[in-house]
Amino acid sequence: MLPHFTFHGKISDMRRRFFVEKFENQRAMMEGEAAHHLGRVLRAQPGQLYELSDGMQVWLGRVETVTRDAVDFALLEELPAVHPVIETTLLLAVVKFDSFEWALEKATELGVKAIVPLTAARSEKALLTAAPKRAERWKKLLLEAAQQSRRVEVPRLLPLAKPEAAFRSASAGLRIFFSELPDAPPLQKVLPGRKESLVTLAIGPEGGWTDAELAHARAAGFQDASLGKLILRAETAVIAGLANLAFALGSDV
Repeated sequence: MLPHFTFHGKISDMRRRFFVEKFENQRAMMEGEAAHHLGRVLRAQPGQLYELSDGMQVWLGRVETVTRDAVDFALLEELPAVHPVIETTLLLAVVKFDSFEWALEKATELGVKAIVPLTAARSEKALLTAAPKRAERWKKLLLEAAQQSRRVEVPRLLPLAKPEAAFRSASAGLRIFFSELPDAPPLQKVLPGRKESLVTLAIGPEGGWTDAELAHARAAGFQDASLGKLILRAETAVIAGLANLAFALGSDV
């Protein structure tokens, strides 16, 4: 006799979430590669239920029809849409692509609003040359990570930028760049008492920031901060930094 198991969660907790362009007249349409994946790879069938987001709202959708390149949904019920309390922009120097892409995925799971890849002086030149060709791959990674983590919106991936330009564009909110300098204050000393809704976090390459990049950051209003005495890889600093910010500033991601 087979053992009996009782599931105590909600059935809706197990539904996968996908993104669509828009909701209109209690309907939604998924087209292109996403529709092909849902219809052909996941074998969606009429009557199945999925969570759908247009970047602002979340609805429970029922599959009505599945064709080669489109899936049509009827919208049944609006679901709670949880938006991050903090809008975080991550300025991330380009590092080896496996590490960079892992960092993109984890930053998405931790709720970042936008990501700017930086052409830092100490980033490998070959990586900077190849990076523009990987933009579409990176956007797909962000989409998949946003769906997996059940986000309401997909983070924006901005074009490659020089650090000084990216620093200048962050003109509001809390601005922090992680530094390996011995006199950089610990992050926990920079954050107490702050209640910010806009945060920009800058993380440099494996070789660290140059003196010129540090000067540009400070001139743009960025504060030095340290994550401790140990030297972290860029992808580790992304997770540690974003998690600390969320905890200190009261975000539930």
